[in-house]
Amino acid sequence: MDFELSAELQELRDTVRRLAQDKVKPRAREIDKSGEYPADLFEAFRQAGLLGLCIPEEYGGSGAGILGLSLAIEEVAKYSNAAALMLLLTRLPTGPVMIAGSEDQKHRYLPGITSGDQRAAFGLSEPQAGSDVMGMRTRAVPDPHRPGGWVLTGTKCWMSGVAEADWYTVFAKTADPQSRAHDSVTAFIVERRWSGVEVGRRDHKMGVRGVDTGELLLEDVAVPSENVIGEVGGFRLAMLGLNSMRPVVAARGIGLAEGALMYATEYVKERDAFGKTIADFQGIQWEIAKCAVDIEAARLLTYRAAWLADQGKFSKEWVPYLSAAKYHATELAVRASGLAVQLLGAAGYMEDHPTEQWYRDAKQLTIVEGTSQVQLGLVARGVLDGDLWWD
Repeated sequence: MDFELSAELQELRDTVRRLAQDKVKPRAREIDKSGEYPADLFEAFRQAGLLGLCIPEEYGGSGAGILGLSLAIEEVAKYSNAAALMLLLTRLPTGPVMIAGSEDQKHRYLPGITSGDQRAAFGLSEPQAGSDVMGMRTRAVPDPHRPGGWVLTGTKCWMSGVAEADWYTVFAKTADPQSRAHDSVTAFIVERRWSGVEVGRRDHKMGVRGVDTGELLLEDVAVPSENVIGEVGGFRLAMLGLNSMRPVVAARGIGLAEGALMYATEYVKERDAFGKTIADFQGIQWEIAKCAVDIEAARLLTYRAAWLADQGKFSKEWVPYLSAAKYHATELAVRASGLAVQLLGAAGYMEDHPTEQWYRDAKQLTIVEGTSQVQLGLVARGVLDGDLWWD
């Protein structure tokens, strides 16, 4: 059992760490305040070759996998979860294409993500269908004018990167809209330029500002047969895609927790109180220690989950391990950011310090791509079914 990263992954981590310190850290507060898309950071990521980390080399990527992407996101998320989300969006919409897409789809859509010439987003949730995915009402009906084609109508919501994307991975009902059978849902690649595709309302978010979240409106959108991902009736693809993303989201939580704790620790080492520094008090030291232990536990869970995902181990029997990482790391982000605010006291609540930004950003992580409650349910099911067992 080897806990050391390979030389290539260590070099990747160190490179992204320097980039995050030089480029992301100075911009993080401005991005949060303005809410404007940080095109300069996207360009920095492109020049550093970070947009194709999880994409295989034959499609223009670097082949660093989920683990490589998670390491990069961890470093970036220390300062900006919006910037980390930009990297995450190189995998979330491309995941189903890489898992079940045709060679034609992979060659048409993946190289553009790697080069930065194109961006993509992922459409699964709807106003009445968040955690209840099968409640979706977006409909796909056979296109009477194109053999094998489909016509999509509906609204997707809470889509990160919706305004910047050139194409979307969209899930729709290809059977009765009221059906809850898994074979009633299919994935499609939908291009932004097509007739009937429109970006709707953009959300006003509590945190993770700078990457728009909003609606995708689909009105009689004609999708050719070659843009169906995998099999018609392939709802399982949505779950496989999300399962494989658990360590990537977890990495955002780890990075945020690390950034928040490091900042707060430096502050309490300098802040005088009662004739000593705040860091001299044992009670403070214990809180720092508990948080540090949680961070290391989350790192181990997340790196293992990324390692599993890179081996294609994101089907049902591996879900408890993937969900445990996402649950623990994102809940940790909430606790660590709260601790950072508390250690700074009144100062931590003010916009003079980034602690309040970490505090706002952290909560999103416990909701996106499966809430903490969904993750707990999946872990529990794994134990009940014997997939997570100890003898």
